Amino acid sequence: MPLAEDRITSRYSISAYDSEQVVVNQQAYRQSLILSPQAIHCPWPVLSIDDLDESSLQPVLDMNPSVVLLGTGQQQRFPNPVIFAFFGQQGIGLEVMNTGALCRTFNILVAEDREVVAAIILG
Repeated sequence: MPLAEDRITSRYSISAYDSEQVVVNQQAYRQSLILSPQAIHCPWPVLSIDDLDESSLQPVLDMNPSVVLLGTGQQQRFPNPVIFAFFGQQGIGLEVMNTGALCRTFNILVAEDREVVAAIILG
């Protein structure tokens, strides 16, 4: 689904998505990735919500977010409560949503110059 064009001034924004890919700056990504307004980390070796642990989430922390959006595919799936605690201990908000909602929310937060990181699981 293409997203409406907005005046986003960051280096990276999401222009489209479907069940198999996310399009960032006209580049299609078919593997899980971590995205901030300034950086892309791909591939991210997470194939499902069950793969999340402190080690796999370190690249997310390295981007210094104030909020993390976790995209879990076509369906919203919540990670183990330990993951919420992990982010809480770091003082970082965690929002879990399906990938479509993540793409729309990411672009809105980027347009507001928020320190957001999207962790997108594509499997």
